[in-house]
Amino acid sequence: MSTVTTTEDRGAARVPVRRLTVLYDAECGLCTHLRDWLVRQPQLVPLEMVPAGSAEARRRFPDLDHRATLDEVTVVGDSGQVYRDAAAWIVTLWALREHRPLAHRLSTPAGARLARGAVLAAAKWRGTQWGGQVYRRADGWTYHPSAGWSYSAPGCDSGGCVTR
Repeated sequence: MSTVTTTEDRGAARVPVRRLTVLYDAECGLCTHLRDWLVRQPQLVPLEMVPAGSAEARRRFPDLDHRATLDEVTVVGDSGQVYRDAAAWIVTLWALREHRPLAHRLSTPAGARLARGAVLAAAKWRGTQWGGQVYRRADGWTYHPSAGWSYSAPGCDSGGCVTR
């Protein structure tokens, strides 16, 4: 199971979680679908959805590896806790009224293996999209429904970039 990090100097292990921030890939169809599903669920602990790698995420969490948050599910607690991969999904389910019992079952050793398998299956599905590559606007990719994906190297809109 993924490591759950707490900020000991702030007593995070003793402080109740009152809010969770879910960092999601805003350019991933599966990720945005799950974000939309999460916001519709009754929440016992409020969930804030912030695009991973965004200026807002960087401002709020300057010490995170923001490149990694685009590749793995990351949830940050209001006391500095950082949950990744399966632990992030478990804590997110724990925040939902109707799914807290499931979160408790998934937090057991057997449940953690199941949660890890679900996260790996989602990652595999996500990785099979677009030929196993994630196309990002920041890297120069754009999607047009009629034409598909196209690439223009960042900063080369004027046509002045050197190609090899």
